[in-house]
Amino acid sequence: MGARGASRLWWGTVSCTLFLAVNGLYSASDDVIELTPTNFNKEVLQSESLWLVEFYAPWCGHCQRLTPEWKKAATALKGVVKVGAVDADKHQSLGGQYGIRGFPTIKIFGANKNKAEDYQGGRTSEAIIDAALSALRSLVKDRISGRSGGYSSGKQSRESGGGDKKDVIELTDDSFDKNVINSDDVWMVEFYAPWCGHCKNLEPEWAAAATEVKEQTKGKVKLAAVDATVNQMLAGRYGIRGFPTIKIFQKGEDPVDYDGGRTRSDIIARALDLFSDNAPPPELLEIISEDVLKSTCDAHQLCIISVLPHILDTGASGRNSYLDVMLKMAEKYKKKMWGWLWTEAGAQSDLESSLGIGGFGYPAMAAVNARKMKFALLKGSFSEQGINEFLRELSVGRGSTAPVGGGAFPKINVVEPWDGKDGELPVEDDIDLSDVDLDDWDKDEL
Repeated sequence: MGARGASRLWWGTVSCTLFLAVNGLYSASDDVIELTPTNFNKEVLQSESLWLVEFYAPWCGHCQRLTPEWKKAATALKGVVKVGAVDADKHQSLGGQYGIRGFPTIKIFGANKNKAEDYQGGRTSEAIIDAALSALRSLVKDRISGRSGGYSSGKQSRESGGGDKKDVIELTDDSFDKNVINSDDVWMVEFYAPWCGHCKNLEPEWAAAATEVKEQTKGKVKLAAVDATVNQMLAGRYGIRGFPTIKIFQKGEDPVDYDGGRTRSDIIARALDLFSDNAPPPELLEIISEDVLKSTCDAHQLCIISVLPHILDTGASGRNSYLDVMLKMAEKYKKKMWGWLWTEAGAQSDLESSLGIGGFGYPAMAAVNARKMKFALLKGSFSEQGINEFLRELSVGRGSTAPVGGGAFPKINVVEPWDGKDGELPVEDDIDLSDVDLDDWDKDEL
């Protein structure tokens, strides 16, 4: 063979080698399943199996060193745990969906395929196999105990009618402006395509979030959906280029893109932020009857009850300063949607006793969970800083609690609401001494 022929053979070999390197680290003969945007939804998200998925780039040295170990693990776990690989350099949309920032990144897809876990173990086949079997044991324990791990995304679609979508409002070109643009409410609108795998994955999360958001915001934040393949006028108006796209609409403002997470908890958290940003602070009510106490405490997770000093001890200005502190805290914690109440010392003495207040230490504050009939007392100062520390601890589930005395709210007295004025001492009856003979009285006493 001449030099030119040898050169052609050498170049052909190198070209072939480079071609294989650029196009992936795994082949059809491996037990590693090559995953792409086309098959990922069906193979992984709709699967009942546990999956270990490597996101790699062919040019990445760490990925190349991992490849033989990954293949060994796939062979050892064959028929037990699925082992896959995604060329995230080639399929950047799939890598972007899972926030891949470096290579290789390994994720574990268990019972809840929407919440893939990051693999943090070693890069040997032994370490990978151990992690897979550990995850598999957890999956089996969950199934035995009846915990499904949440929605198995991808199995439900708008076409199949899967999932309870009763609180997702379907919008069209004709109904959009009337419902959204002219509304005082906040709208989160998903633009989707029925054939889009990411949209199908999002659907059960969107539906579950819609129901929770409707309940927690009393319908003031709405979740909706637009089939952008049918309602092309809307898709064009808002520049929809990919699916799903979620936009937030608020009256008088330009729509903004939602760029948060795609789980129901992420969506709910954003919706509650929007609600609290637009909602007025909760009312601060005086306890003048049983109905005020029960309706407020029964309708909220917690009701914050303050017992303020008697009006004769503070005057109107002093009382208003306490009420201002409460109003500021109600504004600060309005996202929690707690109820806020107050009463004057001595006006509801039975209630004070049931909350361990009674008789001294005013002003005082208690946070009451009416469903569990438990309460926590403010131990610090009745000030913005003191109350803020108290409520912050409660908001993260900390702080000591005690049962409400008697296991239920006591009888509440009906009282006149405060008129906003300084208190007045009771007027004593005048004593008429005109008919008394003081001289005779003095003699008798003597």
